Amino acid sequence: MISVNHMDDTITYEGRIGKSKEYAEVYWSGSSIKINFEGSSVSVILDDEKGENYFNVIVDGNQSSILKLNKGKSTYTLVENIPFGKHSVELTKRNEWTYGTTYFYSFNIMGSKILPRDKQKSIFIEFYGDSITTGHGNEDYSTEDRAEGDVTNNYNSYAAMTARNIGAEYSCIARGGIGIMVSWFNMIMPEMYDRLNPNDTNSKWNFSEKQADIMVVNLFQNDSWIVNHPDHVEFKRRFKNQKPQQNDIIAAYVNFIKTLRAKNSTAHIVCLLGNMDITKKGSEWPELVRKATAQINDQKIHLSVVPYKNTKGHPKVEEQRAIATQLTQLINEEIVDNLVL
Repeated sequence: MISVNHMDDTITYEGRIGKSKEYAEVYWSGSSIKINFEGSSVSVILDDEKGENYFNVIVDGNQSSILKLNKGKSTYTLVENIPFGKHSVELTKRNEWTYGTTYFYSFNIMGSKILPRDKQKSIFIEFYGDSITTGHGNEDYSTEDRAEGDVTNNYNSYAAMTARNIGAEYSCIARGGIGIMVSWFNMIMPEMYDRLNPNDTNSKWNFSEKQADIMVVNLFQNDSWIVNHPDHVEFKRRFKNQKPQQNDIIAAYVNFIKTLRAKNSTAHIVCLLGNMDITKKGSEWPELVRKATAQINDQKIHLSVVPYKNTKGHPKVEEQRAIATQLTQLINEEIVDNLVL
């Protein structure tokens, strides 16, 4: 048995992951932990804060199983008795950070040796979004549209699909219900975007340590609803009794994009909208975002509006794939050849 602790440099992490001497902290949707090895079985030691998190087990690049965590510290078998040889095992977080933090201690390998980590990917893409970006309910084909990790799978979100399509390292900064100006709860993206640990206002991500090559912003879906609900507590808290006007909305978007630009002077920024009712025929929001991007006048800002999916609830896997297809095309046509890698 070979034990590989969380600090070992043969482990590949993607996403904003906290590190201490004892463990690695996994918060955000889509965060991943991967190891390459020669052997036949792998287990992992994890400690889950609430017992509500779900992870995909990806074996040799293919989704193998879904791991439901128990509350507290446990050892989980990820794969066993596969043909002895060279393999990889990766854990990817399916659901949102609101379901609690997972603490990763070590892998235990039944095999002959640990293999070097993968070659570093040449592109790093980071997403800022809401429930569409987390993949809320994308595998729930009932009418319930649930958020839990058995039916929410960030690996099959448009964001993770796009990252794989372009072979990019991936980070997902998202929460269901969040907006730029107002959310269904008491936090907005300008208050969350720069956190390492999303639960801690004092935990800050070091943008200078790792700069994204592409930033994708898919927001305003929740704003577009709440601005029409003057009785909602968050409307009152953010706006008092005055609904924001078009100029206010444009200014809020401009300010957030400029905030991201201040953290990263070289990244291409894709302002994405879709594919829920914010892009439905007659919606004013795509035009407001167009005006905002025009006002910024930055050659590395790109706009993509994905057509309304015209179905109930959150986008399912095939509807997520439609967003990924359009976004991937934009990146390949307008960005990839212009990246300084």
